[in-house]
Amino acid sequence: MTRASIPVGQIGDYEIKQLKIFKTVADCGGFSAAETELNISRSTISIHISNLESRLNLTLCRRGRAGFALTEEGSVVYDATIKLLGELDDFRNTINSLDTQLSGSLTVLFSDTISLDNRARIPDVFRRFSKLAHEVYLTSEVARMTEIERMVMSEEADIGFIPYHRSLDGLEYQHIYSDHCFLYCSRDNPLYDLHEDELSDEIIDGFPVVYAGMKTQENINGHLANMNLKATAYNYESRLALLLSSKFIGFLPENYAQPYVESGELKAIAPDRRFYTLEIMAITKKTSTVNKVRSLFIKTLLDFYHEH
Repeated sequence: MTRASIPVGQIGDYEIKQLKIFKTVADCGGFSAAETELNISRSTISIHISNLESRLNLTLCRRGRAGFALTEEGSVVYDATIKLLGELDDFRNTINSLDTQLSGSLTVLFSDTISLDNRARIPDVFRRFSKLAHEVYLTSEVARMTEIERMVMSEEADIGFIPYHRSLDGLEYQHIYSDHCFLYCSRDNPLYDLHEDELSDEIIDGFPVVYAGMKTQENINGHLANMNLKATAYNYESRLALLLSSKFIGFLPENYAQPYVESGELKAIAPDRRFYTLEIMAITKKTSTVNKVRSLFIKTLLDFYHEH
């Protein structure tokens, strides 16, 4: 090789296209034979090869009466081109297969009844995610929302679903749906048969109340401030059991209480003024570290909600 070495510099899409044409010409043994393979004219092929030679400051092939042949430099470039195109294909295949070759684990935590709430569509989200990442080991548990926050922050869990009650700097929040919560009593409760005009705040606030037993949003605390707090039950199921005992009243999400209202076992008390709204959120940790499994689950979740 007699030419002075000149740095090639950045290789872009155009140079890669020229290298592909050069490889095809070499494989076909000439410009004429490559016309059909490339579906471009011989003159266009010649222009591309000439431009590539100018770009590399090399003579890659001889063409003339003696036929087509790679130069010594052309043979080196040909071998390097095969290696480069092979690595590009490997890169492309790796990226394209990431979603289908994911492995590892994913831990998802739910507060109370969110996992089976029809508005969250969690079984559908799990079904779609499992098709995309069938090698991922899934863990799904129910926990108190403060415990869910702690575990997501410490990366013991990947994603949590909780009622929004505060904003923590280390967490990201994605709204899922809203819950409207009303105050309920059971059929055997003395408040059940009282007319709305008889349900004064004094009477309501004097009756024993079961509540979550933790500090929550200000609008909830405002409702509880003057009430007769006599029992604690964080989970809706255990709270419902105390309500059905007829000895307590308490707040429940409308969607959760609806079947019991329809059967006559529960009744909303003063629904025009004794209610509040819970925003149900999906929470993840703010981090610069890429977690492909978690990212795929969140994308699956958001895509599903967007479609429905």
